[in-house]
Amino acid sequence: MWRRVAAFGYDLLVLAAIYVCFTLVVLAVRLGVAVPPGSWWFPASLFAIAMAFFCGFWVHGGQTVGMRAWRIRVVRADGSPLTWARAAARFGVGTLSLALAGLGLWWSVFDRDKRGWHDLCAGTRVVRAAPLAR
Repeated sequence: MWRRVAAFGYDLLVLAAIYVCFTLVVLAVRLGVAVPPGSWWFPASLFAIAMAFFCGFWVHGGQTVGMRAWRIRVVRADGSPLTWARAAARFGVGTLSLALAGLGLWWSVFDRDKRGWHDLCAGTRVVRAAPLAR
């Protein structure tokens, strides 16, 4: 559980940097004019960026930056790599789990296989990864 939390913390730092860069581009395109409050496209863009970030890493290698640092990997229940559909399902349910005060994430503490709602829904599991090659 703690490796997952630490990896997620690392990933949030990387995602925050990406958000800052995206926001700078948006401000440059808008010639310094802020995005009006209530605009739907800006938060939708941030959500899409987060989804592309996590799903892209899960599909291509099974590890985000944080997961690589903490030597964990997400795989399908049979050990094979994730598909885009499974990664999107995992991300969607994980987002819902966070929105519900983290209940779906805390589920992994009590689950026999240490799987949260997002893992159960997507048919995935988090495993220890091999040490990094030097």
